Amino acid sequence: MKGLRGVIGRVRGWRRGWHERSKLQRIDLYTRVTLCSLVWLFLLTWGLLPLGTVFDRGAWAVAIGAALLAVNVAQSVLSNVNVRPAFDQYRGAEPFPRRRLRLPAVLLVVLSGLLIALMAVNGLDDRALPVMAMDVPIAFGIPYALLVPARKFLLHAAAYITAFVALLAAFGGTGTPLLATALTMALSTVLVISSVRPSGWSLSVMWQAEEARDMQARLAVAEERLRFGRDMHDVLGRNLSVIALKSELAVELAQRGNPAAVDQMVEVQRIARASQQEVRDVVRGYREADLPTELMGARGVLQAAGISVTVEGADGPAGIGAPAAVQAALGWVVRETATNVLRHGDPTHCSIRLARTRDAVVLEVENDGADATDPLGGGDDGGGSGLAGLRERLGALGGTLTAGPAGDDLFRVTATVPLTAAHPEPGGRPSLSPPSDAPSALPEER
Repeated sequence: MKGLRGVIGRVRGWRRGWHERSKLQRIDLYTRVTLCSLVWLFLLTWGLLPLGTVFDRGAWAVAIGAALLAVNVAQSVLSNVNVRPAFDQYRGAEPFPRRRLRLPAVLLVVLSGLLIALMAVNGLDDRALPVMAMDVPIAFGIPYALLVPARKFLLHAAAYITAFVALLAAFGGTGTPLLATALTMALSTVLVISSVRPSGWSLSVMWQAEEARDMQARLAVAEERLRFGRDMHDVLGRNLSVIALKSELAVELAQRGNPAAVDQMVEVQRIARASQQEVRDVVRGYREADLPTELMGARGVLQAAGISVTVEGADGPAGIGAPAAVQAALGWVVRETATNVLRHGDPTHCSIRLARTRDAVVLEVENDGADATDPLGGGDDGGGSGLAGLRERLGALGGTLTAGPAGDDLFRVTATVPLTAAHPEPGGRPSLSPPSDAPSALPEER
């Protein structure tokens, strides 16, 4: 029973790990696993089935056939181990240690020698030889095709086939079997180069596109930080210069006993308070989230990721007709849910619905493909991200937020913000001031 539970736990762990990967990481893994599986597929067909004839060919044939199979298995294991670093070198991520090719090259020579020896002791018939000869270079060739240019790979393959066929001829091979062996080995070479190189090229292009998107996002963050820095400089630079000059003037007047020094310090105080308010205005405008803008951005980002999106109620009283403070609060919910769905889920469809009741505005964000992880619960980065941060943000306005499964493979986030959240507090300040955990003035990199 414990063993069964352990197996189920491992299967669930594999499933969870698969869902936690990005789409590009899944394609990468799928491609690598496919190439690794091809090695064993060829071994079990071209490499193993022809050996069924050795049992009635004598003790030497059986011994050589067993050794050939053992070496072929070892070569296949090494091939699987080398596929990943070979892909990494092909796309320029990490160089492949050339010493890791020494043992596979030695095993290729041993395999070729064993096959020739098996043919020399009459352990194979003429029809089985070309089939087994196709399998011998496959395991070595799959990672090697990623490590050298295609032209060099083809030249090396041609030299290997020529040497192999020449040795076969030296040990008694003649006529049609030799020609068939050369043709089948050439066919296996074409099969390897036509399956491995395009796979490597496709993965390389996709990873470069992913890196370009990451760089674009980083540049956007850097540009926004520069913009914010310019705004702060414009706000503070002039006022601080005036404060410095008026402070110096006040010191001079005070040293002379001139009562005008008091007036200058009052002016300094007024400018400092005005600067404080201007800084608050800049930061508040930077932090506020605009609902229509966030809906448009969420739609564009999700659709760019291959997710179909429907938005309902955005043009009605629950959307553009809602008070500005309510729109800003719900804009945060849209921003965080879209970000975390992309980061933690793998949906194919996402629906966003806005509705207005008598005293509140309700936002629902629902997506499929979120069965592996909670698309909000795992997103807390601090500073207001994730489920806890959104609840605290809405709680400061008297709103609520719920999140959880809504059926098979569905996850729904529901945010409710009362219309009273837009009413100004005494003194004229809006109640939608950012909570204590709001993101810093500089944007987070997502």
